[in-house]
Amino acid sequence: MSKIRVLPDQIVNQIAAGEVVERPASVAKELVENAIDAGATRLAIEVEAGGRRLLKVSDDGEGMMRDDAILAFERHATSKITRAEDLTAIGTLGFRGEALASIASVARIELISNMADSGAGTRVIIEGGRMRDVKDAAHPRGTTIVMRDLFFNVPARRKFLRSEATESFHLTNLVTHYALAHPEIAFTLTNNGREILRAPIAKDLRERAYQIFGEEFLENLLEVDGGHSQVVRVRGYVSAPRDRRTSRDAQYLFVNGRFVRDRLISRALSEGYRAILPHGVYPAALLFLTTPLEEVDVNVHPAKTEVRFRRNAAVADAVRESVRSALASAGFVRSEEPATVPATVPGTAGILPAASAPARATPLSTSIDSRTSNDAQEPLGFRSVPPYDTDRTPATEAPATARAREINDPTGAFETGSEFNQEPLATRASLEPDAITADDVSAMSSLSGQSAAQDVSALPPLASAEKFVREVPVESLNPGIRPLGQLDESFIIATDGDGLLLIDQHVAHERVLFDKYRALEASRPAESQRLLLPETFDLTPAQAAVFDSVSGELENYGFDLMRLSGRTVAIKATPADLPASEARNMLAEVLDTVDAEKKGTARETVRDDIAASLACHAAIKVNMSLTPEKMRWLIDRLLRTSSPTTCPHGRPVILRLTTKDILKGFHRI
Repeated sequence: MSKIRVLPDQIVNQIAAGEVVERPASVAKELVENAIDAGATRLAIEVEAGGRRLLKVSDDGEGMMRDDAILAFERHATSKITRAEDLTAIGTLGFRGEALASIASVARIELISNMADSGAGTRVIIEGGRMRDVKDAAHPRGTTIVMRDLFFNVPARRKFLRSEATESFHLTNLVTHYALAHPEIAFTLTNNGREILRAPIAKDLRERAYQIFGEEFLENLLEVDGGHSQVVRVRGYVSAPRDRRTSRDAQYLFVNGRFVRDRLISRALSEGYRAILPHGVYPAALLFLTTPLEEVDVNVHPAKTEVRFRRNAAVADAVRESVRSALASAGFVRSEEPATVPATVPGTAGILPAASAPARATPLSTSIDSRTSNDAQEPLGFRSVPPYDTDRTPATEAPATARAREINDPTGAFETGSEFNQEPLATRASLEPDAITADDVSAMSSLSGQSAAQDVSALPPLASAEKFVREVPVESLNPGIRPLGQLDESFIIATDGDGLLLIDQHVAHERVLFDKYRALEASRPAESQRLLLPETFDLTPAQAAVFDSVSGELENYGFDLMRLSGRTVAIKATPADLPASEARNMLAEVLDTVDAEKKGTARETVRDDIAASLACHAAIKVNMSLTPEKMRWLIDRLLRTSSPTTCPHGRPVILRLTTKDILKGFHRI
């Protein structure tokens, strides 16, 4: 008996549904994309129970006639492509013809559609992949698809769905993406009878961003416009460096109008902020890439959320340079133009500026990672002075040589032929830069009679101790740590019995506060400070979807929050340790970064995330001067915490350079 058999269509559709239908948001994605392809100008999405009980998508697109409405639920039935060559130039969001068949195999589906010139619409009812009824129905131009009881016939898949809050978050995030991609379409999202998002038709992306994110988000946006039409055009907006996020959730990336999750674009975007944003911090972005259809392959993922570019390097370069150019235009980095600096005159090291290579784009704002040119190791110059000719009399001395002699010994303190070397001109120039004239430079050049390469030699670079610095195990710490001072007003330099310690003051205080908040949360409510005037701010649709699930935990840490109409929240009180100016940023970070898969389910994880974010915003900052007493207090408190060597986000707090490593560095052992 043959072992190989052809599977029934129902099983085939359920297998396909496993690839296409991951959660209710996957269904919404397919239905919204179909509506956009149909030329809709208005889209309404209604959700109940996170989309498991009900998901309804209505549009005013071109609609379908009866035969098309029935055929649409067959596998590989599509109006988007007709021949194999069409797969190399796909300009629509949908094209496979698998989505509706897959969705219908694992849910109860009702479709009602009507075309503009049809007298009556068509209603099609399908349950678990089996067509139950087809009849006429009243409906305006367009299509409405209602999905009920997702995975009702596949209970194993239904158990893998997350909480209602999590599924609602993914649905809201998806609708937000497509609302941004199509400002010419009006979007409405309703969750359990409550309107989450309303975005009327907008004239451009900026107006649509204002509708969704509010005015404050717009204030931090920089316009991006670059790339090459033959390969890729990059347009949209990125955030100014002051608007920082701890996750990539605020990055909305599109290729030819298609919402994608693409690592190539994400990496190129981060490269654009290189040396501007610290590690672990991400910008917000609304980036739209437009590329010729033959330059991109969208048929590489069942859910069509990934793409493949024909010229990856060119696309990455275009994104990076476009972002960098936007930052340069706003003054956050220097433009990458070659510097025109005159060459150094021989023998004048340290007096005149030397010619430099083209300036690289670097941040203008001062940060802990930025260093001025004075921080670099200065080369120590040694000038070889030729023996003075004792046979030459002053009367026959060359004028230039006489002038040089006068410069080096103006008081005549050193007699001719003295064994003492005169002070080098370069050294005097560095001490008294205004005392040297052009004549002095010429005189010294004549006196030396050698090239600059021969006159001035640089010491070899100092050996780096990087290979000796290591993280500190907890068991090696002891109370005998003594602070010596600060480095860049950001790191505490200390010593103990084993050598030198370098302590990051911000993350050290962050660990102290994190343990404090977690201890208070278990014992009593945190102390609050009332605001004289409540501060209001607008939540994004995604933030609004999770606000109710975390608001109770936020109040346990000292916040007093009030949900006003729509997506507006009022802050009436903040934790006592948190500066009032940081309250809004801290709340936005919590709502953005609490793990989407754990919203409403992992209570302890939510508490840890809130405590870590609160500790980060309340901790002392870098570039802050500390007195010896404050450094001593911080070290003592750090040693009492549950994990003194790592911050709540996992970064190291203390680095050690042992006495033994120092001796190795100096070749003493």
